[in-house]
Amino acid sequence: MTLLDLSNLRWRKSSRSSTYTNCVEIAFAGSAVAARDSKNPDAGALLFSAVTWASFVDGLRAGQFDA
Repeated sequence: MTLLDLSNLRWRKSSRSSTYTNCVEIAFAGSAVAARDSKNPDAGALLFSAVTWASFVDGLRAGQFDA
């Protein structure tokens, strides 16, 4: 297994997030997208391919995950 150094990535949080809610931060890492919990950034991150992330974002915009 290869470890990816995430320490120098530029992490971004959604502008729709507030300081009192559960938020996810993302960072672009070459051909991958890293996602982590903004309240516990040292807990690690999940990595997704750029294609998988784009598909997820498309689903969000289309309302596929709305309750």
